[in-house]
Amino acid sequence: MATIHDVATKAGVSVTTVSRVLNNRGYISEKTRKKVFDIMAELNYQPNEIARSLLRKQSNVIGLIIPMVSHPFFSQLANDVEYYAYQAGFKVMLCNSQHDPVKEREYIDMLKRNRVDGIIMGSHTLEVEEYRHLHSPIVTIDRQIDNEIPSVSSDNYRGGELAAELLIMKGCRKIAHICGNQELDMLSNLRTDAFYEIMRKYGVQPITLQTDMNMFAHMEYERIIDKLLEEHPDTDGIFTTSDIIATFAIKGCMRIGKKVPQDVRIIGYDDVNVSSWMLPELTTIRQPIGEMGRLAVELIRRQLEGEPFEVENVLPVQLVERSTT
Repeated sequence: MATIHDVATKAGVSVTTVSRVLNNRGYISEKTRKKVFDIMAELNYQPNEIARSLLRKQSNVIGLIIPMVSHPFFSQLANDVEYYAYQAGFKVMLCNSQHDPVKEREYIDMLKRNRVDGIIMGSHTLEVEEYRHLHSPIVTIDRQIDNEIPSVSSDNYRGGELAAELLIMKGCRKIAHICGNQELDMLSNLRTDAFYEIMRKYGVQPITLQTDMNMFAHMEYERIIDKLLEEHPDTDGIFTTSDIIATFAIKGCMRIGKKVPQDVRIIGYDDVNVSSWMLPELTTIRQPIGEMGRLAVELIRRQLEGEPFEVENVLPVQLVERSTT
């Protein structure tokens, strides 16, 4: 296997020059740069990335921990994080915690051992103190840890307001709200807070159903919705805090012969791709998922470069009205 010394000897340059070409450091003429790359290709030289990262004290790898890669929101987020990370010169190491605190802790330990440049946290089952002592640039998605670690979220409160206002405007009065477990310390809980506030303003007492601690258990969604429609058959409006729950609400209505939106109006949250692919197309609150991914990568970069950054980053949401309202 060819070494950096072999490349330098055949190219007629110093090892330092080859190193500068590899790391894009210092002035190197285009003629010399091309010659070094041509020799590397000819010798099939593969740089030792681990050794290079130790030398530079930078791996150009970002860790991304999410609770479930198959969930449409997190799969879109992971795709966008990878895209923007690659544009910024980083690779992404994806960790799927499946909402398991033991697994999440093991992934954090693995990322530390691999000397990743930073960690984007989309899974939050561990106690806050475990994040504070990572000693690496961190960005959290939809959760604030303290006043030094930056977070990225959509305007969850405004999203809850928009959903509530639309259902009221459409004439709904027997309204149900299906949300994640409020014991989890998530910024997404603000969707529910805002929804309640608007309901109180209009004198409406909503029916509230929470999912269990495993917020991604699809069979749980089906059970909750069937129970809602059985115990409250006059429900005429439903706001769910994710598009996936909303799709189960549509299916639940169809199973018992209720028409959407004629009998029940339904609003989701996220605007994942499936929202516009299904029939009827889902009315939802759009999170700017791509911008959330871009900003998370940018915040890692800013921390690495010692540049100033905002700790709290709240991005605007948008009501996207489709066929279910």
